[in-house]
Amino acid sequence: MKDLKKKWKEMQKSLKDFFTNKNTVKRASITYQVAWNIFLLFVVIFILGGIFAGGVGAGYFASLVKDEPLRSYEDMKKAINNYEETSELYFANEVYLGKLRTDLEREEISLDKVSKHLINAVIATEDAHFYEHKGIVPKAILRAIYQEVTNASVQTGGSTLTQQLIKNQILTNEVSFDRKAKEILLALRLERFFKKEEILEAYLNVSPFGRNSSGRNIAGIQTAAKGIFGVNASELTIPQAAFIAGLPQSPSAYTPFSRDGKVKEDLTPGLKRMKTVLSRMHEKGYINDKEYEEALSYDIVKDFIPANENPLEKYPFLTFEVEKRAVEILSKILAEKDGYEESDLKKDSNLNKEYLTLADRNLRQNGYKIYTTIDKDIYDKMQAVKDQFPYYGNTKNEVVKDKDTGEKITIQEPVELGAVLIENKTGKIISFVGGRDHKREQTNHATYAKRSNGSTMKPLAVYAPAMELGKISPGSVIADIDMSIPTSGGQTWSPKNYDGRYHGLTTARVALAKSYNVPAAKVYLDILDQRPVQFLDKMGFTSLADLDYQIPALSLGALTNGVTVEENVNAFATFGNNGQFIDGYMIEKIVDHDGNTIYEHKAEPVTVFSPQTAYLTIDMMRDVISQGTATALNKRLKFKADWAGKTGTAQDYHDAWFVATNPNVTFGVWMGYDTPKPLEKSYKGISYGVRNIYLWADLMNAAYEVNPNLVAPKERFQMPGGIVRRSYCLISGLLPSDACSKVGLVQTDLFNAKFVPTKVDDSLISGKYVQIGDKKYLALSTTPDEFSFPGLMLNPDYIEKLGGKNIKDLQQLIPNNEKWASILVPSAKMTDNGKVPSALSISVSGSTITWGQHPENDIIGYRVYKLSGGKGQKVGSIPAGKAYSFNAGNGEYYVSAVDIAGKESPRSNVVKIGNVKEQPVTKNPDDKKGNAKKPKDDQNNPEPEPKPEPTPEPEPTPEPEPKPEPKPEPTPEPEPKPEPKPEPTPEPKPEPEPKPEDPVPPSPPPQGEVN
Repeated sequence: MKDLKKKWKEMQKSLKDFFTNKNTVKRASITYQVAWNIFLLFVVIFILGGIFAGGVGAGYFASLVKDEPLRSYEDMKKAINNYEETSELYFANEVYLGKLRTDLEREEISLDKVSKHLINAVIATEDAHFYEHKGIVPKAILRAIYQEVTNASVQTGGSTLTQQLIKNQILTNEVSFDRKAKEILLALRLERFFKKEEILEAYLNVSPFGRNSSGRNIAGIQTAAKGIFGVNASELTIPQAAFIAGLPQSPSAYTPFSRDGKVKEDLTPGLKRMKTVLSRMHEKGYINDKEYEEALSYDIVKDFIPANENPLEKYPFLTFEVEKRAVEILSKILAEKDGYEESDLKKDSNLNKEYLTLADRNLRQNGYKIYTTIDKDIYDKMQAVKDQFPYYGNTKNEVVKDKDTGEKITIQEPVELGAVLIENKTGKIISFVGGRDHKREQTNHATYAKRSNGSTMKPLAVYAPAMELGKISPGSVIADIDMSIPTSGGQTWSPKNYDGRYHGLTTARVALAKSYNVPAAKVYLDILDQRPVQFLDKMGFTSLADLDYQIPALSLGALTNGVTVEENVNAFATFGNNGQFIDGYMIEKIVDHDGNTIYEHKAEPVTVFSPQTAYLTIDMMRDVISQGTATALNKRLKFKADWAGKTGTAQDYHDAWFVATNPNVTFGVWMGYDTPKPLEKSYKGISYGVRNIYLWADLMNAAYEVNPNLVAPKERFQMPGGIVRRSYCLISGLLPSDACSKVGLVQTDLFNAKFVPTKVDDSLISGKYVQIGDKKYLALSTTPDEFSFPGLMLNPDYIEKLGGKNIKDLQQLIPNNEKWASILVPSAKMTDNGKVPSALSISVSGSTITWGQHPENDIIGYRVYKLSGGKGQKVGSIPAGKAYSFNAGNGEYYVSAVDIAGKESPRSNVVKIGNVKEQPVTKNPDDKKGNAKKPKDDQNNPEPEPKPEPTPEPEPTPEPEPKPEPKPEPTPEPEPKPEPKPEPTPEPKPEPEPKPEDPVPPSPPPQGEVN
């Protein structure tokens, strides 16, 4: 009996435990719910069957879904996983930059990386029977139909997670019976093909979750977790999971952020929704009482991350540039998959546009990772320098047409800039500056805007090509003189130098360092028939027009369309890379969302110049910085490196350039207004060219602070083999002759061993000259020796090689410096005018005889005679311009003037010094017509003077000249030093800061002006 009671009690306890066990209750509830759903499904069918008796209901359902194709597993898989995933941008070294610009930001994630709290919250809120149903819940559908028919105020909906996935990924949001019927059909089919975990993962990746802290629309649980709380989806807490799980029902209403990324003032809707989710999680047993209460009291607002500036706002120039380049790369990849080549896209603009559109769509939807070459730290530092630079110049008004209204309005235009830093050996674009303010002006002045590149074109299109072709060397002599260049249409073009002067025979090295325009134009003309523009083609100039291949003004940077800063800098990097051009690039690689590298940059070097030409050009451009137009750099740059560069100014001072290279990098800066107008020649006491150099230096100093090893290599450019150092004559560039050495015009420079001069200079021939004022003229055969001096002159044959009759003024060939003082040009002649000079009028004061300058311009000197025995004895010869006085002893004197032909004027009046007895004057029969013969002084037997008179001391002249040979004449008494004739003002020495760059003169009329 006792055993029976014991067993009964054990049975009671077992039954009690069974029915009080939560799992038993839950399983019973599930069993009950499944049974109830089956019952309700039959009810629905019964109702439909009642309404559509005789199979009409089934026929109606079939009619609703008749247009829906029977989808395979592959079709369904592709459809539910075909959601947009936002692409990501990276700086160099895989430093994260941000999400790409898109309408909806999304990041894919696998289910195993999602917090269990989030999964529970979503199921409890959106689909409590997710793990039990087969795609639909009949009860929910019946409820939804009832609410729709009765127009109930509360619409609870009847969609499972599976149905929501179908609606989001395959169907539309249209409210209709046929869409709902298709949704039911596809949900049932989807459940047959996929596991619950696959369906849930897809749902979590496609669901919208409002906005993130940048104000951008977001979708997908990982994007929501990062964008709202700044954590991964796996790290979400219970309160955070509840808040996010409540968002999909009404993302715009419940999201905590506004369009600008700031937290909304009224968060009530979202917080109320969060409590609803927590309540359902508690009801379904996903959280216990303690977790529920803690979550309810938790201050979720403090977890919201602060407003975060998106990449487009922080890096607008960079973001847009990377997008553009990525689209271009992807378009070529997509076209190649379809069997097209890049050349096909270039030929067919419509085809190219089609693939660009397709690539843009792919870029924004397929979750690529785009890795760039941009160094974040250098880029950030340069932007800061750009914002703080104080010497741009004044903002100017500009009248433009309003894009919206078409009316003319006045806007303010500041000075803009563009800058690019490229690594020589790889072509990587390390950094750039696209402009001063993207909000004001969106044009990227580094990679897109095209402007005339001024004199920076000279090494690219003139000097380097000419050296490559063997036409010149650094020591080659070029005539910087007034010249007219024939152009099409019978017009001519006369290039001018900035200072308005000509500098005579100069070397290519000096012409480049000082940026003389005329020598550059002349060299370019000499190689024009060998198409020097082909070198620009090889160096990546993409916007050259047909006209650019013809006009000589291209030598000075006058281009039809202009050139971008990137192209100009990229071309200069060729010199820094031993003559090899490597196209600059900004995108290192592109990786798809599966981790496959679909694009990786590969450099394709193009040989443009030989290593010898590249080095010689580098060596010439070193002088630009050390003693040319860029000397201002030396006091602004804070570090040392082997820099070689070139300044440039476009026509009318519209553009200022400076580009320089060292063994590692090449950097260039442009400055100007968007609407071409002159830069201020001086701003805050600094010239426009120096302001641009200062900006260049400040940006480089910033880069140096970040990576000194990159921008300031210790090694210098290495001279390649095949270069020799040779002496040459500064007059012709040939090997020095004895005559050239004698006048001190021998210099040493570097040469390409293939093009070393082999001929000896023959540019000089011997001759005599006279000096009238500050000018020298060739002596005639009848010119008296006493007034002529031995010297050297340019060989007429050499002058013919320089241009001969086309040279307007041969005197311009002689540079205005001391070394060239004794060199004459054959055309510096003064011919015999056939007239005898008129007599002078002289006077005496004490022992000094004086007279005025003879009015005729061919007088080369004056002779002083002393009367003795009635005859004149010459006691002095004074070259014209030296003095107009003579100190003499007691006696009677007269003076005559002598012209270049040797004709001597009649005697002047006679003056007396001291108490002397007046002597009869013997008339010379030639006096009436003038004495054209040289006097033979040795025929006279001069009387000895009581005191010997020293030879008069010559006055200093503007230029040194050889002294005449002494003659056996009586030595006159010392005379007072006459007043010197004013000397020509010497050419001013350059200031510590360089003079402004030679601007590009206007092109010939047929070509129009170049801006």
